[in-house]
This record gives sequence, structure tokens and C-alpha cells, in this order.
Amino acid sequence: MSRIAYVNGRFQRHDLAAVHIEDRGFQFADAIYEVWAVRKGELLDAEGHFDRLDRSLGELRIAHPVTRAALTIVIRELIRRNRIGDGLVYLQISRGRARRDHGFPPPGTRPTLVLTTKRLDLDAVAGRAAQGVSVISVPDQRWARCDIKTVNLLPNTLAKQAARDAGAYEAWQVDADGFVTEGTSSNAWILTADGALVTRPADHAILHGITRATLIRVATSAGYRLEERPFTIAEALEAREAFLTSATNFVMPVTRIDGRPVANGEPGSVSAELRQAYLAAV
Repeated sequence: MSRIAYVNGRFQRHDLAAVHIEDRGFQFADAIYEVWAVRKGELLDAEGHFDRLDRSLGELRIAHPVTRAALTIVIRELIRRNRIGDGLVYLQISRGRARRDHGFPPPGTRPTLVLTTKRLDLDAVAGRAAQGVSVISVPDQRWARCDIKTVNLLPNTLAKQAARDAGAYEAWQVDADGFVTEGTSSNAWILTADGALVTRPADHAILHGITRATLIRVATSAGYRLEERPFTIAEALEAREAFLTSATNFVMPVTRIDGRPVANGEPGSVSAELRQAYLAAV
């Protein structure tokens, strides 16, 4: 079966779908994106992702090309046409096609809307969670508004490749003060020796992860003590557990950082418990 994409109002074969060479997303990274996980054909954390999409568009002053209700219909139809049971829906909205100029194009320029899907092997994700993953630390070289989910991801791409070159799963980015901000495509967490869950506050330095926000609600409801504050790599290496969260990983234990084990180097019970609690909640 051919994959189907959605571009500016039309469902098209994935290999034939295209946007104009003067689209501002291509030329300036003047675009935002959003990702929904799909489980058994249903969107996970759907409203949180829609809300973040609206916020990202607002921060960049890009008009929403369709209503939320219409977009929901398109997403569900795309899932149906691609027969996605477990997978991802990827959305990208740029400021649109316009003559190349750094300033905004004239009012009335139509934003570009693109949607694609792909299947996700959740058994493989669960297997990875059972083993745990390793991360490396890298300097955070991104811009100052990481809270906006833009397609300006070159520093993330370079850091992710550095992790792969090192045989690691993810890279935790470290700011100029020596504190972990987040991963290249995930939020970072630790469980301290005295049982506090720690993750960086949702400021401009990190993407406001929807999985992160849901897990905060799940964990606090379960009685865990939460501390939203920065932490260092040294503190993470002294922690009882470490893990990362994202739409594709849910809750993923981190067992090694820069080649050194976290605790005994095995996934911890708390991250496993929180993973199941998150999946039950969504």
C-alpha cells in the first residue's frame, strides 16, 4: 500500500507530495511542527498537542490554516488511509510560499500545511525500555526560544548524530552554567537518592513536552514529590534513577551517562511504574 500524505488540502501519494522551493519553511526554517503518538488507532495526549500547536503558531505569528475541528478530521482520515494502528502523525506548518525576503511576506500569504504518518513498533520501544538506554552529554548550542516547537533543529540533529556515533541513544544538552536542559528530542528526568523526581522547569530553555506535562500530573497524583529545577550531569550520575520522556518513548529509563552507569546500571522500578501509569492515563 502506498503511503498517503496531506498537503494544503489534498491527500496525495507520499512519494509525489511536495511544496514550493520558495516555501519559507524550506528557506528560513520559518515553520513549526507537532507530533502525535498513535496507539491502537487513537491519538495519545491529543488536546495537549493541539494546545502546543496553537501556542507555537501564536509565538511565531503564523495564522492557523484550519480550525482544530477540521484538522482533527484530516488527521483521523490520514490515520485511516495509512492504516496506522501504532505510529506517529507528523504535522508541519510554515508561513507559506513567498518571494525570498527575511521579513514576513505580505498579509494574506497562505500558510503551508503538511501531514504525514508512519508506523511505530511499540513492542520494540517496550523492549528498549526493559533494557534501558545510554545518553551522552553535549553543549547546548540552540537558540533562546526552545519552548517554541520550530523546525529549526540543526543543533538537535548534530547532537543526535554525536550520540549515535558514540553508540548512545540520546544526547542530553548542557547549558553554559553546567545544567542539563533536555535531550535532542526528549525531556530529561532524574530520581534523587531521597526520592524526589526532578526535571527542568518549563522555561524558554526547553520544549514544553506534552508527555512531560502528563507525567507530572500522573506522578504527583501517585504521591511522588516533584522538583522542577535544573540538575547537573554529576547529580544525574549520583541519582537512584534517570529517564527521558517523549511522545515516541513515553518513559524511557536511562542507565548510562557518558559511559558511566546510573546506580546499578539497570532500569529502575520507579521509571517502570511511571511508564505504566502514563500509558494507563492516556
